[in-house]
Amino acid sequence: MVDVDTALRASAYSGKKGTGGKGGGKKSSALEPFDPSSHAEKEKADAVSMWIVIFFGLSVALLMRFYMMPGMNGTKQILWLLPLLMISLIRPIHQAFVPLRFFELYTTGNWVRSSFLYIFTWLALSFALVNPPLADIAAPHLAGAIDIATTEGISDSDLDGSVYEIRISQDSIPVLLGLAVRDNVDAENSTMNLTIQKVGQMEPIVNVSGLVSEIASDGSNGLSPSDTFESVDDEEWVRGLRKNSLTGGFLGPKVAPHSQDISMAWDLCPSGCGPGDYLIQISLTEINDMVPWQDGENTWQREYTLRILQSS
Repeated sequence: MVDVDTALRASAYSGKKGTGGKGGGKKSSALEPFDPSSHAEKEKADAVSMWIVIFFGLSVALLMRFYMMPGMNGTKQILWLLPLLMISLIRPIHQAFVPLRFFELYTTGNWVRSSFLYIFTWLALSFALVNPPLADIAAPHLAGAIDIATTEGISDSDLDGSVYEIRISQDSIPVLLGLAVRDNVDAENSTMNLTIQKVGQMEPIVNVSGLVSEIASDGSNGLSPSDTFESVDDEEWVRGLRKNSLTGGFLGPKVAPHSQDISMAWDLCPSGCGPGDYLIQISLTEINDMVPWQDGENTWQREYTLRILQSS
């Protein structure tokens, strides 16, 4: 074994031997010289580049919002594809507007950082320009698809996309169909066209058209659709309640989880609905000055199928 004293002596000897001798590769501990003036020039060049890129991103966002979108009747791929292709213009714009003494200082890292800054600037400003309170590109839509009230005789249920399958253990069941309209600006003044029809029958079960607020409050045939929905407790909808992922509490039924949703319900079969397919066709349209499209409309359409099957 080697004692501590021997190890220290050997280490000191090897250190002296390494620094001596002819042609020894002794490393210099001197720091590289720092040039304040060149550092200041690089900082100025980076600042100029930053503001050019921010202005470029702002210009592209304004171009898309006030020139491209008013000439369209709906969202198109060109609205995001063209701004992304404009990344290739960042270097030529610098060549055109940046003094040569600054441009020569830019490296590949500068172009990468400028590209990301441009993308984030364009995205942030675009979101601000097409959403309330400046504009509105989101059409009114159903808050949580469709649902039916729980009743005796339902053995199983499953919502798969636009098909809502209900299995029953008896010949027929009462069906109270619920839905809710949601919009980020003014859902009540949206126009709704709703048709509910059993496949194979000529006459529709429900056929309403007009403002959402008027349809929801129309009590000409008894209870209004809004009151009909409210007559069902939140826990009594087949699909259940929506859970708040942050608090762990329940917001409301999945078909209408938020209090701002305009909820409505219709009794499809007062004497009971038997097996068969029930087609629900709905379209929602809003027209106001905040819509950036050429026709001033945001439109949403969907078709659902309520399929009632007899359990074996």
